[in-house]
Amino acid sequence: MDDIFVARVMSSPVHTVSPDTLVEDAAQKMLDEEIGSVVVVDDGQLVGILTNTDFVKIVAERKPKDRTPVSAYMSDTAVTTTAQVPIAQVAESMIEHGIHHVPVVDDDGAVIGMVTTTDLASYVSHLRATSA
Repeated sequence: MDDIFVARVMSSPVHTVSPDTLVEDAAQKMLDEEIGSVVVVDDGQLVGILTNTDFVKIVAERKPKDRTPVSAYMSDTAVTTTAQVPIAQVAESMIEHGIHHVPVVDDDGAVIGMVTTTDLASYVSHLRATSA
């Protein structure tokens, strides 16, 4: 898998929100699009990621979500990758950081895709099916 690059398995287009998007609006977008995360961008640049795991925290803390901006719960230290990184390297980074979503950025830092554990599992499953 060292010769397979992120561009081959990433999901695109990426669903984005701004830091001031309300969490309830972000949650609705995730439900509508059947996705596990939204990328938080400000002036076209990645500033964070909000995942379904973050919503567990929101519920667990029992904080009112009404009128709460995404910036209150997003992870602002998102690990990123580029399209030309081997997927094995991205998988190792996901394990190391305990994350399930990695935004794919271009040379200017603009988000162009997303790699998830589901994308990686789907690729491995496809490999096994075609080699059987």
